[in-house]
Amino acid sequence: MSLGVLIVLVLLGLVLHALKRRRMAGVSWGLAVLLFLATGCGPLPAWLLHNLQGPYVQQPSVAWAPRNAIVLLGAGTVRTPAGVVEPALFAHGRINEALALYRECKASGNDCKLEVSGGDALHIGRPEATVYGALLQRLGVPAGDLLLEPRSMNTWQNAQFSAPLLRGYGAQRVVLVSSAVHLNRASLYFAHFGIVATPVRGDWVEPLMSWWPLSWNFAVADAALHEYVGVWRYKVYNMMGWNAPATKPGAA
Repeated sequence: MSLGVLIVLVLLGLVLHALKRRRMAGVSWGLAVLLFLATGCGPLPAWLLHNLQGPYVQQPSVAWAPRNAIVLLGAGTVRTPAGVVEPALFAHGRINEALALYRECKASGNDCKLEVSGGDALHIGRPEATVYGALLQRLGVPAGDLLLEPRSMNTWQNAQFSAPLLRGYGAQRVVLVSSAVHLNRASLYFAHFGIVATPVRGDWVEPLMSWWPLSWNFAVADAALHEYVGVWRYKVYNMMGWNAPATKPGAA
């Protein structure tokens, strides 16, 4: 996304230069250089991430209810050269945190379910929910304590398809596990479908401050911008009446 903006600024400068609007072309190219350095050297992604991740610096203390659901949102899968489908690199922090919360919940003596939400958005051949669920069973979670939601292709559908499962189980406390950068948007979408959840981060992303532009910082900036766009799109769709009707918390 950030690279796309850079390309647009450079091309705009070329067009303006061809039209002999050299001063405006210089402004466009100057903005491109400024954006390239601000992104690649770290200040811009740091600012973007601060606003997204700031509310989730501290992990919350969860007061477990008689019936609890820990919702684990998928972060992709990969197919190894051996043909095995596994959780992607950035999924493991979420899986570890969800598993730790499940064990904490069980230790409290209350009823606990671990819901895994994620379909096969990358068309690898197996839904994220199935792949993560199999790993969680290997790590000691009984199949009877797993709720699998294997249809969702994006965060909106994570919320849309999880809501009936959680209401069917009768969850009194819902804990939502995802990346810190993703929790704001995910919580917003779940609330739209009547699920008020306690957000818990499974990982934390930081840019690398550098005098030389780094590709990592462009990737981090794009991840942050994706979240902002998702929130803005949600608000616009709500204003236009394009979203599914909102559900009040506790509604059937």
